[in-house]
Amino acid sequence: MSELTTVARPYAKAAFDFAVEKADIAKWQEMLVFAAEVAINDEMRNILASVLAPEKLAELFNSICAEQLNTHGQNFIQVLAENNRLSALPDISSQFNILKAEYDKEIDVDVTSAKKLTKVQVTKMSAALEKRLARKVKLICNVDPTLVAGVIIKAGDTVIDGSVHSKLNRLTDALQA
Repeated sequence: MSELTTVARPYAKAAFDFAVEKADIAKWQEMLVFAAEVAINDEMRNILASVLAPEKLAELFNSICAEQLNTHGQNFIQVLAENNRLSALPDISSQFNILKAEYDKEIDVDVTSAKKLTKVQVTKMSAALEKRLARKVKLICNVDPTLVAGVIIKAGDTVIDGSVHSKLNRLTDALQA
């Protein structure tokens, strides 16, 4: 876990709690994504690394983001600037998205298969995973022909490896032992 992720978590939590309180989660997510993109711009990173006063940094950042940030978003940028945390905006946005997914009871699931899955397979897999994980599932399907057959499913910390490639590797290890 990076240092910026650790720094970002309380800011993301505060922004998320505020967004929930104001029933404005989508707007906050949009503002944070935009501000994060501004923060990772090469020129902006150089400016953030400079010795500008926090007030000037916040003023510059807010002027660049202009109409993309509401008053609360601009105040958030001011707080980040005062605490020298504007460079953590990409991590704050990422942490905010994680909190939103938990709040919405959603999870992204990576599915890697040897061949492209059919719509029927995707539908059945999605329904089975939603039942097992008790969340709305968004499948992200990838193809890896080296798997030979089967699938590898990754949902958060859970990994289900049903690939023939993996089974062959386990068989090889068992035979060599």
